[in-house]
Amino acid sequence: MNIGLNNHVVPISTGEQRIAVGQRRSSIEIIADMLRVGENGAGKTEIMYSANMSYSQIQKYLEYLINQGFINKVEIGNTMTAYRVTDTGLNLLKAIDTLLSMLEPNREATA
Repeated sequence: MNIGLNNHVVPISTGEQRIAVGQRRSSIEIIADMLRVGENGAGKTEIMYSANMSYSQIQKYLEYLINQGFINKVEIGNTMTAYRVTDTGLNLLKAIDTLLSMLEPNREATA
């Protein structure tokens, strides 16, 4: 999976989520959004809507995150499936948040 970073992004903070005005989200931002939603466990539809994704995107990203061990698929009863972020996934989310914070255009440089 290719992970790229956006150029000239104007970040707007809405709670914990950053929105890039006039720009598409990078794969890393999509992954971070999915991990945030899945911290307490969530169904596929909840992740899809909360992370503002299409059905084909959710399929691709969930498969990747499960295969990499960042999210676990949890069967609840006979009909319900939830997805929960693993400890490794939480570490990834912290690293992504740190990276995105460091790359914000208005961040003051420290000497």
